[in-house]
Amino acid sequence: MQVLSVASEVYPLVKTGGLADVAGALPLALGKQGIAVKTLMPGYPAVMRLAADAVVRRTFGSLLGVEARILEITHQGLDLLILDCPELFDRAGGLYLDTDGKDYSDNWRRFAVLSKAGALIAQQGLSGDPGGWRPDLVHVHDWQAAMVPAFMRYADEAEVPSLITIHNIAFQGVFSAEIFPELELPPHAFSIDGLEYYGSVSFLKAGLQASWEISTVSPSYAEEILTPEFGMGLEGLLSHRAANLTGIVNGIDTDVWNPQTDRLLAANYSAASLASRAENKQRLLERFALSGDDGPLFCVVSRLTWQKGMDVLAETIDELVAQGAKLAVLGSGDMALENAFHAAAARHPGSVGVVSAYDEPLSHLMQAGSDAIVIPSRFEPCGLTQLYGLRYGCVPVVARTGGLNDTVIDASPAGLSAEAATGISFGAVTAENLSRALRRAVRLFKDQNIWTGIQKQGMKSDVSWNSSAALYAGLFSEILARKGL
Repeated sequence: MQVLSVASEVYPLVKTGGLADVAGALPLALGKQGIAVKTLMPGYPAVMRLAADAVVRRTFGSLLGVEARILEITHQGLDLLILDCPELFDRAGGLYLDTDGKDYSDNWRRFAVLSKAGALIAQQGLSGDPGGWRPDLVHVHDWQAAMVPAFMRYADEAEVPSLITIHNIAFQGVFSAEIFPELELPPHAFSIDGLEYYGSVSFLKAGLQASWEISTVSPSYAEEILTPEFGMGLEGLLSHRAANLTGIVNGIDTDVWNPQTDRLLAANYSAASLASRAENKQRLLERFALSGDDGPLFCVVSRLTWQKGMDVLAETIDELVAQGAKLAVLGSGDMALENAFHAAAARHPGSVGVVSAYDEPLSHLMQAGSDAIVIPSRFEPCGLTQLYGLRYGCVPVVARTGGLNDTVIDASPAGLSAEAATGISFGAVTAENLSRALRRAVRLFKDQNIWTGIQKQGMKSDVSWNSSAALYAGLFSEILARKGL
């Protein structure tokens, strides 16, 4: 089976979040299922630096009004198609934001062009030659690639089967209706059954309408987005298409995230040698200027936003410290929340430390050295940090939502009795509920036999892509069976 994946970011080339991890890891896992994936992505500067030996596969004189080329390279096992279009992607800022932290004003064009390129490759072949490479199925990710199935639907050529994966429905690619003529679509595409969304254009809505199937990144989130609380205005459309909606939990790259071989750690270890984690904990305490004692060290590796429940965590810090615990925070985001955590660090020197940055190497050390990781998200489509925590024996303390609910087994009396518990979970995201969960974590930590049992059970969890890739492979086969392939 030949699959074209289209994504706006791919790890290890460029990354702003979990989308990149999935777009980078899933093709490799699918390869073990006998599925060959080519991934189309934008030619950002970091990507183009790797493209010196790339092969030019196709040239477009005008792709929605801009010149572009498709280059092909292989990088760390990934077969990559790069949309070389300096006018749209050679930017000094980030992937989506300019140097002032604002959305690029032409983001609609940037990702419409990416999607148009994907649609043309799917329908006409990579080289535009009928005898060249063409996919059996197209897999697109989030709003940035959601227009691929829409462009295919409204083209005169045969439509290629498609799957769209929602990584976070809060981001929908909604733009003014004024851009619609620039998309070179027929007038009837601007309708309730197409791109139109309350008088605007929604890329994600267009993709959800046009894709053959829809998936999201955990079974619980697939249920949640059918409700007004989590559907972000698209719950009606998704409910209408519920028969075509599947939840498949993400995995992680267990070669990159392996405490036995991770070179970013002060000491490697396994479930059979958990005592070696102590060296990582000591290094982490030093990094965050925290004092060492017998109390638990909690960590946060997150964007500091309302969605992640960071405001609620900030309310609980004083009580947490009063119980003899320490807190290390790695992340940036909402300035008010950053200030709240820095203020807590000032109130509790030696007990609370904050690094306001994105630091991938440090995040590895935090999973290896912390006793627990706190993830109080109000909604979490899948989440990866709890999977890293399970892998590294860093006990997750999580809200019972989305993928957090699907991957962490609560240390309830029943869970402990069955020796199945892998973490601590709580219900509605309130300061009271989070405080209760943190108190429970501190109590459990005091009994090291119980705590070690939770760590070891978590480290047994299959957080790899193996099972999830098999589910994607099955879903691909079901889609193709509908077409008779």
